[in-house]
This record gives sequence, C-alpha cells and structure tokens, in this order.
Amino acid sequence: MVVPSPSPSPADKVALRAELRARRREFAASLAPDTRKALEAELTAALEPLLFGASVVAAYQPMKDEISPLGALARAQAMGKDIALPAFAARDSRMTFRSGEASEPGPWGLLQPPLTAPPRQPDLVLLPLVACDRAGNRIGMGQGHYDRALEGLRPTARLVGIGWDFQLLEVAIPADPWDQRLDAFASPAGLKEIARQ
Repeated sequence: MVVPSPSPSPADKVALRAELRARRREFAASLAPDTRKALEAELTAALEPLLFGASVVAAYQPMKDEISPLGALARAQAMGKDIALPAFAARDSRMTFRSGEASEPGPWGLLQPPLTAPPRQPDLVLLPLVACDRAGNRIGMGQGHYDRALEGLRPTARLVGIGWDFQLLEVAIPADPWDQRLDAFASPAGLKEIARQ
C-alpha cells in the first residue's frame, strides 16, 4: 500500500519555494545554450495546439533561470494572434497585460510594454512559476501579482503554467483562498491538462 505524502504546511510552502528556486537556478545554469534552445523549442511545440484556439495570448519576459515563453509568443504572433505582456506602473501596483513590444524598463528590472500601450484581456495566459502540483495549485514568487491580475480574467481565460519538467510536483501544494488554479502545465516534456474539481 502506498502512503500518500502529506501536504506541505504554509511554512513548508516558503521552504519549498526557496528550495525549488535554487534548483531552478542550478538547472538553468547547467544547460548548454544549444540544449536550452532545444528545450524551449520543445515547449513551444507543446503549447502550439493551445495557440490555435486563442485570440489574445499573454506571457512574460523570463528571468534568466525561467524557461522562456517567447518562442510561443512569436509563434502566436505568426499565427495572427494578438499578444500581451505584463506591465506595472510601480512595484506595488496591480499588474496589467498590455500589447506592444517589451521596450521599457519596469519596476521589477524586466522590460515591459509602455504603460501607454493598450491594455489587453487575454484568453490564454502562459504563467511563470516556481512549482505547481497536479491539482493546478501554483507557487509563484510570493508577491501575488498574477493571482490579483488573473482574478478578473476568470472564467474566460485559460491559465497554463510553464516550467522545466521538474517543476510539476507530485506532492500537494497548499492553496490559499486567493490562489488562481491552473488549467494545465506545459514543459519540454509536453502539455498536461489539469482536471477541474
């Protein structure tokens, strides 16, 4: 008989975030540039079926250890889809999705579209993550920006977490009331749909 692993406590969630951020950093640093490029091409291929049904695809500017969604955004744009990226007026402001190139520095040290660019309401959102579980619970960076921004997009937007293969956990992640559950997880290994409960 297999005894299920207990769910992590909220304190464990903090430790899990730190542990998996370190693992993500080490993994990304271990990749040769050609290997990373090939893995990110596999991610784009895994996401392609979702792009066909979308009108507005939102993703993010990756930090150096995050898997890049930019190939999927380029593919979406080539298919005639509108694309959007996160934008912040200030570090504590609500995140919005805006069209346009990521051409201006944002308050988090990443390029973003100008705040004068039109806001967009995506129907497919490719989210960064530190980890997620098979129920669609996600650990992000801990600031809650995505959860607040995505609350207004439900139920019309499809939320897909993307990451390296090991970021999909078998152990359950405790969910807070404000957490927005994922509809799927995509990695170079493919797309895994999450059953809604």
